[in-house]
Formats: sequence, structure tokens, C-alpha cells
Amino acid sequence: MAMRMKILGSGSSGNCAVLCSEGSRVLIDVGFAQRKLRQLLHDAGEALEKIDAIFLTHEHGDHAAGIDALKKFPHIKLFANSATAAAVQSKLDFRPEWQLFQTGSRFHFRDLEVESFHVPHDAQEPVGFTFSHGHDDDLFTPRRRIAWLTDLGHAPAHIPERIRDVDVLVVEANHCPQMLEADVRRPWSTKQRISGRHGHLSNQRMCELLANVTNPRWRHVFLTHLSRDCNSNAAVETALAPLRTRLTCQFSVVAAGGGSELLEF
Repeated sequence: MAMRMKILGSGSSGNCAVLCSEGSRVLIDVGFAQRKLRQLLHDAGEALEKIDAIFLTHEHGDHAAGIDALKKFPHIKLFANSATAAAVQSKLDFRPEWQLFQTGSRFHFRDLEVESFHVPHDAQEPVGFTFSHGHDDDLFTPRRRIAWLTDLGHAPAHIPERIRDVDVLVVEANHCPQMLEADVRRPWSTKQRISGRHGHLSNQRMCELLANVTNPRWRHVFLTHLSRDCNSNAAVETALAPLRTRLTCQFSVVAAGGGSELLEF
């Protein structure tokens, strides 16, 4: 069975994706309140009752707001490192089924192999993930991999290797520097945080990261976490144009506040 992935929502209003394999249904982040989350899952042909686990990148509300819904679904396991779990737990009046991991570790959940890695962002201990399923030498269930990389201000040296050997890459393209500078809603301090080394990747920094990955395996790249006010699909496409001539993979820009099509791989 191929893996299936659908980004349910992406951006400052909430982030969440559903990833399915033969033996697992998991969410990557859960940044929507229960009612919205249920609707998004319903639209994707899924339901909270069917979800086995949630993997948290960090504790910010646009990635963790829906954890309160787990009170009614105690079967759902919640994976996070200790620092993220502590930050989230301090705001809850119940205790989810925490499954703690060390950042940088590799472990299994059902038929998924999961790896976490550090990313630079203004949270307690934010991470990116890779999820793998299948086997390299199996004709019927060949190995498939996806990398999830959002909410980082820059790309340290270890990141290109973490995302090189995956079929699907989900990566942040948060803002256009010119649009951010011209924005009148955000104070200077907020703009500095967003554009700083522990903020968010700009379109240009995203392109620089992708260009620095040697011989990537990517079949599909999703550009996500776009700012509603300080970015646009057109701005991302303009920055992306030189890469399209070098890379043969398919690119999809996920609009601010929107989701993606269902992808099987």
C-alpha cells in the first residue's frame, strides 16, 4: 500500500496534516480547535476516531491548539520531546497519552519509522520529522519517505542531509522580505522576529536551502506556512523559478490558510 498525505491547513491560522500508511493514521501537528479539526478531517475522508497518533513539532498554538480535543480521544498517542510536552502540558487540564522521544532519535510507531531533528525556531525545542514506510528490497511495499520541515529561521548544516533522501518534502516558504518590510500591521520587533535566525524561512532562504541539497530524491515538494499578509503564491513562484529549471520534481504552493490535494506516493 502506498502512503497517503494531505495537508489539512497551513499558515498562522493553523497547521495540520494527515499521513496514512497500511497500518497507521497519524497527524503531523494539530493547530486547529476540535470543531474545525473535525471538519477538515471529514472533508479528507478521515475522522478523529480513526487517528492513532499525533506528532508535534513544537508547542506554538498554530501547531498545538487542537490537543485539547484529545480529552475525548484517550486512544490517540501524542509524540513530542520532553521540552515540548512540558510546555503543552502546563496549559492542559488533563494528561494526554504522551510518548516522549529525544530530539535526534529514530524510533518506530506501528509500521512507520520516525526520525526527529532539531530546527532553529523561537520555541522550547522545535523539531522536524521524517516518516518512512516499507522496505528497500520489497517489490510490493517499497520504501517511501516524507520530510516535514516548517518553522525555522535558517537551515543549519545538518538539515540538507536530513531532507535529501525523501520522496516528498514539506518545507516552509513563509514570507517575501519585501512584503514583510512594507507591511504596516506588524511592529518592527515582530518583523525582526519573523526574519531572524529563529523565526521563519523567507522564499529566498527556502530556495537557497533546496539549491544546496545534493542529488535530492524528491518527487514532490510542498511549499507551506505562507504568511497571509507578507507572502503570496505569485511571490513564491517568482522565487522558485530558477529552481524549476534544475529540479525535475513537482512543486505545489499551499496557499495561506489552505490545504493541499491528497497525495499518494
